[in-house]
Amino acid sequence: MSVGVLAHLLGKQPYDDLAETAGKEGFSHVQLALWKAIDSPDFQRPGYLSPGLARNIKAAFAGHRISISVLACYLHLYERDLEKRHENLERFKELIRFAPLFDCCVVAAEVGKMPVGFTSDDWRVLQESLEILLAEAEKHGVFIGIEPANDHLIGDIDTLERMMAQLPASNLGVVLDPGNLLTSDNFFRQDEVIEHAFSRVGSRIIACHAKDRIIEQGQIVTVPPGKGQLNYDLYFQLLQRYKPEVDIIMEAANTPEQRQVSKAFLDRKLKLAREAISF
Repeated sequence: MSVGVLAHLLGKQPYDDLAETAGKEGFSHVQLALWKAIDSPDFQRPGYLSPGLARNIKAAFAGHRISISVLACYLHLYERDLEKRHENLERFKELIRFAPLFDCCVVAAEVGKMPVGFTSDDWRVLQESLEILLAEAEKHGVFIGIEPANDHLIGDIDTLERMMAQLPASNLGVVLDPGNLLTSDNFFRQDEVIEHAFSRVGSRIIACHAKDRIIEQGQIVTVPPGKGQLNYDLYFQLLQRYKPEVDIIMEAANTPEQRQVSKAFLDRKLKLAREAISF
């Protein structure tokens, strides 16, 4: 296992500069959300990718010995506006088609959240959207990774399991972030939450995220890895047991100084997890 980073934490910039920055900070892989991390061209609409552009972006990172472990979408997959949802699906499908040219086999997303309550129709639309995307991904040998996250329609492990049961596709995987499963209600039962996640979907994990959480004035707050109370010993030991060598992608560290401290923390916890499991 190795620690990568969300590329857009490094600042939106030309991809050559982005790759150089990631290399200088010592990361071996990145999760790349094109329209959040690269300032030109404009990836806000589908149609800008070409084989040449994908090849050049991949080469820029490879020149610094960095791979692209995940292509990320941050797209709403059950958007109630039909035109917007169609565009979101086209953008997602474009990433799927070009993923092999980035030498990347995972395209990932949280599924989307709404300012008001979810409906049964939202669930039906989400399932239909995922069916479309999984069919496209199967053509190109790509995994779709769903990240359950609080306040999203797929917000916990049980809801994710329900959707996976309705979509028995071998190329549907899990991007696990325990921080996104914690709430102010379950924070002090986090070991139970983490163990439940691994017991239910551990075999389907294809990538992982690393942020930290604390409780302040009764509210859950995100902080850089190592600055909170997430049980990383348990998390990484379970990763080592269930998914050795899975890619771990760091979040929530927004400055070079924070990233260096957090990366050192995560590297140390990984080393301890390997040693613990080896006995």
